[in-house]
Amino acid sequence: MRLAAPIAALLMLTACGGGGDESGSAPAQPEQPKLTDAQKQEIVASLPAPYNTADIKNGQTKFGMCRSCHTLNEGGSNMTGPNLHGLLNQKAGQHADYKFTDALANSGLTWDAPTLDRWIENPRAMVPGTKMAFAGIKNPKDRIDLVGYLAVEAGSAPAGR
Repeated sequence: MRLAAPIAALLMLTACGGGGDESGSAPAQPEQPKLTDAQKQEIVASLPAPYNTADIKNGQTKFGMCRSCHTLNEGGSNMTGPNLHGLLNQKAGQHADYKFTDALANSGLTWDAPTLDRWIENPRAMVPGTKMAFAGIKNPKDRIDLVGYLAVEAGSAPAGR
């Protein structure tokens, strides 16, 4: 029984596939200015339907499945997967400091809310050849909530990215 927790942690860290930081430990995140609840709701309300109905608390819970491979903060490190800050409106496979598969880099996708939703549902079906080893989230409401959470916490792509 004493090995169960370390084995589970190791499996979670390797679930997303290769690339990025191989240390297996989450890097310290730079401190970010906190948004008020009103500001968060304003961001969610600005999303297209149905994403403007996102429950960002549930989205935060669902992001727990992503946290072992991805960071969200500006300046956060790449891990097994890339840092997701500035994700919305960014072209897929273009993060300067991360090695993507050719399949994702050449996909022509831009990470808007509907595209993220389809990706979160089943990345390998959407982009065959991706190294993202995530089974996906089947529940549509959970995906909507996760997209809303990402819009609040990861924000839009900075100019020039």
